[in-house]
Amino acid sequence: MVDIGKKIRELRLGNGLTQEELANRVELTKGYISQLENNLTSPSIQTLYSILEVLGTDVHEFFSLENDVAITYKDEDYYTKEDFVLKNEIFWIVPNAQKYQMEPIIIEILPGGQSVIDDPHSGEEFGYVLEGRVTLVYNKKRYPLKRGETFYYLAHKEHYLVNNSNGVAKVLWVSTPPMF
Repeated sequence: MVDIGKKIRELRLGNGLTQEELANRVELTKGYISQLENNLTSPSIQTLYSILEVLGTDVHEFFSLENDVAITYKDEDYYTKEDFVLKNEIFWIVPNAQKYQMEPIIIEILPGGQSVIDDPHSGEEFGYVLEGRVTLVYNKKRYPLKRGETFYYLAHKEHYLVNNSNGVAKVLWVSTPPMF
């Protein structure tokens, strides 16, 4: 349920307005705005429309629950999986990314390790080498990459990463649609 008073206060403050400034712009009293923000009264539909227009939003956005969805994540939100056979560890850095258009991961590959060999599928993939060196194997062709370099391809050919160097490699890898 949407706390109308709280959201109006947050929008007002986000726009750098005092209660009096908001009241003047919508031809209401400061006391009425205070009552709204403290949920002591409810606005008419027309009054709500006027307030939201001044605050730079509309009714749909105001009542949308999308604003309550997490959009930032920290280390403790990540899910990790270590593959001892392939000598890699994958960090899913956006929880439940399967519901989105793209899925970013960070993969750390130990020397002599590799990612899973990915069969052809629909979609696109992008990668950025954060540290170390890797070789992208795409349709049996090898593309060496070092820190600061990127790759981008249509995923309709077999593809994977290999670390033939002596150091750990770390790659930010993004797939659309989610495939990891």
